[in-house]
Amino acid sequence: MKKKYPDNVVYDNESGEFDAKLKSYPTTVGSQKFEPIVVDKSDSIKANKYFESRLNELKGEYKKLVDEYEWTSLVYKSTYSFQPIPGEPYHLYHNYENGNLFLSLIEPTQWDKIYVGTFILLNNGKWEKV
Repeated sequence: MKKKYPDNVVYDNESGEFDAKLKSYPTTVGSQKFEPIVVDKSDSIKANKYFESRLNELKGEYKKLVDEYEWTSLVYKSTYSFQPIPGEPYHLYHNYENGNLFLSLIEPTQWDKIYVGTFILLNNGKWEKV
């Protein structure tokens, strides 16, 4: 014959013995109220905004880095017959006769050439467009 147990106590189903102290949840009527933890997810909106703004910053930095690389590469591929001094301005022109680029000390207002831009050589070897 099967034992009858009160309804307000949890027993182990397999052995039929009282095992409430091993449970990770309340097992009697007199136990503390058992409710799930309410998680405030408003912080996730703040986190999403942070990550979105940080991603936009990184995209801007990446675009700037690519532009710097392209300008530096363009100046190094141009022709010049002098040793550039860091910190001094140099002017990049397009030679319409042969299609090549060349670097010059002559300012764009002093002659009629296709002006591309003015650049300064930095100490780290990078050309910065002025």
